[in-house]
Amino acid sequence: MINKLVEKIKKTGAPIVVGLDPMLNYIPQHVQEKAFAEFGETLEGAAEAVWQFNKEIVDKTYDLIPAVKPQIAMYEQFGIPGLEAFKKTVDYCKSKDLVVIGDVKRGDIGSTSAAYAVGHLGKVKVGGNTYAPFDEDFVTVNPYLGSDGVKPFVEVCKEEKKGLFILVKTSNPSSGEFQDRLIDGRPLYELVGEKVAEWGADCMGDAYSYIGAVVGATYPEMGKVLRKIMPKSYILVPGYGAQGGQGKDLVHFFNEDGLGAIVNSSRGIIAAYKQEAYAEFGPENFGDASRAAVEAMIADIGGALENR
Repeated sequence: MINKLVEKIKKTGAPIVVGLDPMLNYIPQHVQEKAFAEFGETLEGAAEAVWQFNKEIVDKTYDLIPAVKPQIAMYEQFGIPGLEAFKKTVDYCKSKDLVVIGDVKRGDIGSTSAAYAVGHLGKVKVGGNTYAPFDEDFVTVNPYLGSDGVKPFVEVCKEEKKGLFILVKTSNPSSGEFQDRLIDGRPLYELVGEKVAEWGADCMGDAYSYIGAVVGATYPEMGKVLRKIMPKSYILVPGYGAQGGQGKDLVHFFNEDGLGAIVNSSRGIIAAYKQEAYAEFGPENFGDASRAAVEAMIADIGGALENR
């Protein structure tokens, strides 16, 4: 799957991923009202609004981008109907030939970790039948429990030719409380980066490993160090746009070939119609606003890479 991701990035010229992280207050009123008219102001109604919102954004952007990243918590908050909307979103994006990164941040040990891996990336056997429950292409994994928590995911990835993005240095302000702590004189995130490179060495695609890393756009100097520590790992870079990251901050996340990183923007794209820059589209044309925001992001990052 890493080979497909790299090829789609080359084809689109867009090393970006759209984060499908819908909150109800991002969804225009007319979309909500239509869903509530059919299902009421219920969990089912909320889930339907989320699904219709996602579908419109995907329809307006899929030809420009290589990948999407649905964040499962935004769906889980609506219970079982929300999870059904998550699955519908995953399946629809795959029908559009998009690579799907399930932002699930799982991390446990033993049979629990294996069950998470099977549920999101692999196949589960039920009697004489086999099913792919959620069937994302990549998932995010929290490595806090060590190799015991990561290896079950790696094993499923090997079987299914899928991939991982392991949390190394996250974009949130308090990430340094643990991730920046010095261990034998070195920050913990560097040691985690070394483990990602080690895990990934045994899981190579054509040019890059299918064991990647998450490194926040808000820490470009740390990204520069981690790029050297993990030369063959793709880096998923959250924190662009709404969290403050800009194209010029991101050049060190990429290798000299212009590859090696994929940058996420969530509300900066899916709620673009709420921004002054895209206000002309209005809520009725929120999908077109999202498309314009994608085009601006591609131009920003492409220009920064050309001028580095």
